[in-house]
Amino acid sequence: MPVRPPDDQARDVRRPPTVFRTRSYDGSMTASPVNVTSALASFDEIYSPRIIARMNDYDVRVAHAKGEHVWHVHEDTDEFFLILDGRFDVEIRGSDGRSTTVTLRQGDTFVVPKGTEHKPSSPGGSILMFEPSGTSTTGDRHEGPIPDHVDRTTGHELDQRS
Repeated sequence: MPVRPPDDQARDVRRPPTVFRTRSYDGSMTASPVNVTSALASFDEIYSPRIIARMNDYDVRVAHAKGEHVWHVHEDTDEFFLILDGRFDVEIRGSDGRSTTVTLRQGDTFVVPKGTEHKPSSPGGSILMFEPSGTSTTGDRHEGPIPDHVDRTTGHELDQRS
């Protein structure tokens, strides 16, 4: 028989809990839950990740994806993707210049190895990424101009909610 939480701990599962983050007196993050669904609902920009947590020297980021990103490479770090919603394609370019596309759907994970040229694109979706803090969304180097819909950033803080 399942264990039911006391009434004062029960919540309406149809509505996600409010996103909230708090900071301690020294500015570091404290152990407060962040609901991924609510975090994604708090912004509309695409390819403009929000940092929802930090773990050791890594950021946990969420982002909306739609359209094409740019060819780029992260020389010293792998890039982890978890597809939360929709579809997300990652075109990978080999050292011979040939490319292949990995198509990912909700629930899929994929790691782009460090030093691998890649170009994400999506007809629409949401992703979660693990990356070392300070990692640029356009890599250590990129090819061509950065489209207006791609935010060149190391991640934005998630707006505080209460």
